[in-house]
Amino acid sequence: MNPRVARFREALARRPILGDGATGTQLQLLGLAPGAGGELWNVDRPDQVRAVHRAYRDAGCDLLTTNTFGGTSYVLAGHGAAHRVHELNVAGARLARELAGDRAWVLGDIGPFGGMLEPLGDVTEDEVTLAFRAQAAALLEGGADIILIETMSDPAEAALAVRAAKAAGAECVIATYSFQQSAAGHRTMMGTTPAAALAAVIAAGADVVGANCGTELSLNDYVKLTAELVTAAAGRPVIVQPNAGSPRLVDGAISYDESAAQFAAAAPRFLAAGARIVGGCCGSTPAHLAAMAAHFPK
Repeated sequence: MNPRVARFREALARRPILGDGATGTQLQLLGLAPGAGGELWNVDRPDQVRAVHRAYRDAGCDLLTTNTFGGTSYVLAGHGAAHRVHELNVAGARLARELAGDRAWVLGDIGPFGGMLEPLGDVTEDEVTLAFRAQAAALLEGGADIILIETMSDPAEAALAVRAAKAAGAECVIATYSFQQSAAGHRTMMGTTPAAALAAVIAAGADVVGANCGTELSLNDYVKLTAELVTAAAGRPVIVQPNAGSPRLVDGAISYDESAAQFAAAAPRFLAAGARIVGGCCGSTPAHLAAMAAHFPK
C-alpha cells in the first residue's frame, strides 16, 4: 500500500480529520469568471491554484482537494478541452501534491460527468466508466493519495465512478452525495434516500462515504443529516462538507451567510453526530476551516 494512504487510514482511525473548503468560489475571487473552466487554470494560471491550496494548508487542513471537479472529458468538452483530460488532471494533482508535502493528503477530485445515463439519457455506462477511469488514472499519476467522488445525485453514476477509480488503482476512495430537503426527508436530486445512496457506493467499494454541498441545508440540517449518514454507513467512516449557507445574489454577486464562527461552533456537533472528516463546500473559505481547526488535534 502507498505509505501515505496507510498513514491516512491510521490517522482516520485515531482522530477526526479536517478537510478543506471550496475551490471554485476561491478561484472566482482571484479572477475566474463564473461558468469558466477552472481546471484550465491548473496549466494556464497555476500560481492562483497554488494560492488556494496554500491558504487551506496554512489554515490547518489535513486534506487538499485538487482543482479537477469538472475534469472528465464530458465536462471539459464544454470548454473545448475534452482532449486535455490527462494534462489538466495530472497538473491539478501535482499542484496539490506540491503544497501538501508531508503536512496534508491530496484528494483527487472527480465530480459528476454532467449528463444522464441511459435510459434517462443517451450516455452508456461503459462510456462514463471509461471517462471516470481516465480521470482517476491521471489524478493518481499526478500524486493524488485518495480519489474523492463528490456532489453525486445518481447512485448508479456514483457507483460507476467508485468502481472506475478502484480499477485505475486507487487504494482509497471517498464518495459523497449532494442532498436536499424534501417533504419525505433528505433526498438526492434523483429522489434517493441517504441509506440507498450510501448502499450503492459501499457495494462498489467506497472506503469513506458521506455528503457535500446540499440545496438549502443549514448547518443544523447538516448535523441531522450526519447522524442519518452514520446510521446508513455500515461502519464506514463518514465525511460531511456543508456549504456556508444557501447562496444569495447580493449586488450581482453570490453571497453565503454562515460565518467562520458558525462553522467553528458546528464542528463539535458534527463530530458528536459521528463524522470522522469535516470540511466545507460552496462559499466556505480558509477562514472557515481555520476556525474549525481547534477541534481537530493532530
